Amino acid sequence: MKTAIKGDQLIHLEMIDRSSYQRLYEEAKKGQLLCPVCSENVRLILGIEKDPYFQHHSHKTKICQFEQTQNEVAVSVVSDQELNGFRLPKSRAISEPMEIRKPFKSAKTIKGISDFQSDHKELPTARSPYIEALQQHKIYLDHNQIEAVVHPNGALLVLAGAGSGKTRVLTARTAYLMTQLGVEANQIMLVTFTAKAAKEMKQRLLNYPSIHNRDIQQLVSGTFHSLFYRILSHHQPQKWNSQKLLNKEWQRRQILKEAGKQLDLDEKEFAYDAAIAQIGLWKNSLLSPDEVKPISTWEEKTVFLYKKYEEFKHRQELFDFDDMLTGCYELFREDDRLLQLYQNRFQYFLIDEFQDINKVQYELIKILSAKNKNVFAVGDDDQAIYAFRGSNPQYLREFEKDFPYADVVLLNENYRSTHEIVSLANGIILENKQRRPKKMHAQYTIEKKPILFFPYDEEEEATMIVTDIGEKISEGANPNDFAILFRTNTSSRAIFERLTNSSLPFIIDQDIESFYERFIVRSMLGFLKLSVNEDDPSAMSDIFPALFLKQSVLTDMKASSILNDTTLLQCLNDVKTNFAFQEKKLKKVLPVVRSLSSLSPLEAINKVEKELGFGEFIKKRGSEGNQWDKGSDDLRDLKVAAKNFTSIQEFLQHTNHMAAMNKEIKMQSKQRKDGITLSTIHRSKGLEYKTVYIIGTVDGSLPHDFALDSLREGDREPLEEERRLLYVAITRAKEALYLSVPNHWRGKKAKPSRFLSSVRY
Repeated sequence: MKTAIKGDQLIHLEMIDRSSYQRLYEEAKKGQLLCPVCSENVRLILGIEKDPYFQHHSHKTKICQFEQTQNEVAVSVVSDQELNGFRLPKSRAISEPMEIRKPFKSAKTIKGISDFQSDHKELPTARSPYIEALQQHKIYLDHNQIEAVVHPNGALLVLAGAGSGKTRVLTARTAYLMTQLGVEANQIMLVTFTAKAAKEMKQRLLNYPSIHNRDIQQLVSGTFHSLFYRILSHHQPQKWNSQKLLNKEWQRRQILKEAGKQLDLDEKEFAYDAAIAQIGLWKNSLLSPDEVKPISTWEEKTVFLYKKYEEFKHRQELFDFDDMLTGCYELFREDDRLLQLYQNRFQYFLIDEFQDINKVQYELIKILSAKNKNVFAVGDDDQAIYAFRGSNPQYLREFEKDFPYADVVLLNENYRSTHEIVSLANGIILENKQRRPKKMHAQYTIEKKPILFFPYDEEEEATMIVTDIGEKISEGANPNDFAILFRTNTSSRAIFERLTNSSLPFIIDQDIESFYERFIVRSMLGFLKLSVNEDDPSAMSDIFPALFLKQSVLTDMKASSILNDTTLLQCLNDVKTNFAFQEKKLKKVLPVVRSLSSLSPLEAINKVEKELGFGEFIKKRGSEGNQWDKGSDDLRDLKVAAKNFTSIQEFLQHTNHMAAMNKEIKMQSKQRKDGITLSTIHRSKGLEYKTVYIIGTVDGSLPHDFALDSLREGDREPLEEERRLLYVAITRAKEALYLSVPNHWRGKKAKPSRFLSSVRY
């Protein structure tokens, strides 16, 4: 039904403002909405494939109907003054015309997808005893896969589209080299991007005929880092002793912080994590500190830290993970005899995820394979999504440039997803200009087309997804069947909160920090916390960056608070900075913070932003080297979260609870095997799920603002990578796909992602 009662007010879903639906949903959960006829509690069902409606909490079969038509609501009056407490005109039925506005935009199935044409291919006739033996072991390869597996000596680029069985091809090729060409296992280097992938390939190899465990043990396989570190530690064991490895991020961060003191960098303000990532990017691009050309003040500071960091490591004879690659590259360049030794040792190189290779990795493979040229590179430039860590799909696109006699094999049969999902993915990625042409073909259909749905904002988006998953699980689906994918970690706030408040099990990545622990968010929440407790030292510390105060000031303030019997907040009035304008601003903090207690959380945030210059603080701080996460975005996200609460105390209790739950869910995720997956698109690569939800498919989210800014400056590549991200997200789905297109994103009117412009619905 479409109608409910709140207090003495009749609510009709098609008569109220669209922005009210989430609020009604929350009120219904608290038992504040009633059925107009039987006065039982009703809840608001905000799902995806059905328009919103009210439903009784109890699932009794008793008759309770509230007749409706599109233009009128009719209620038969059983008493002359009221119906179960709802005031009605005396002695007549209500039959009042209503102007139905239909504020809710229903979900749409994607149109324009051609009918599935069964392109069933018979299994290839075994062209060799090897292929026949594989088939007898129930290892089946299609024509193109066979062509790749039995390729003769020389370089080969295998363009392996999404779901095309690249892991099977890599393992079959490895087995073919050992069993058919007589290549010794220790003459093969099999490179993967994760230790998990290397382990999986070894396990699969044991299923191949004539492959024994001793062969697997001799095979040189692993990640780039593990393989080249083995070479370093073998030839220079003292220099590359594992005891000298800086394997903890806090160790690297501490070295940078010590160097940062020379620049007077405040450790709570400067983005040291981003600096660590940037230094790693430069190193993997084979750029020394003297070769880097900084393009911003932040990069100038980071280059200085980079230089000091390298000097410190050299003095202390330490190394980090990046040095495992750059160190081996330098070793080969300095010792030609050693290089030739390994060029003769390794006859074949098989490389997985070749689109994700970076400069130092590429140069290592190039010099090692220079003699034999037997490089078997498997990848898909349509799935190149790691530019932020130095990966460059140009190495795949221009493979023939360094390997001029290379052959190319295309794997374009998708064995994972339905025809409808594959067709949508094909149509979207086709718009990219910088790519090797390919079109994937699906093997089956279940005649379920991808669905677009249109929530009001992030809050309602989360509600609709959790409702939809809950319904499917109640009908027998397994929680493992579902994945909710997003562009950046910050986009997961609302869905994390909704899942936390549900009974559904879910799993999150270990690197998803609590939204309320983010730097800008903590700073703003600090002001709100001080309005509740003026002696909160942690909150005071959190607001210092916004006031441009150093943390050392807090010690003096604590002493002053004790001596003068005043609160920490009052002590701000007496802080001396030798800058009149700053001291004047500090004196404004006390009255402004004390005035917040009478405001709603959203009003309080707006007041701090306006009257205490918080917005200016964000602008001056900038993105601190992280082009993907802007402080202004964090503040807008915080406002979206705050609007659901009426009191600051209630909101702060919520933020504390969610921060604690983030830690708890992370711990559970390490052990939990069953659960809905909550993941960034980047982390989901290589995985698959029956049902996938992609949130925030609007401009500014996917594609990200950074890519749009780059496009305006004439750089198209970031936008193309964003389109590849959407392609990767879509192709994680096997059977069902839902794309969310919110009407509002981060408090602003949103536009559907430009990547959907060619999609008909």
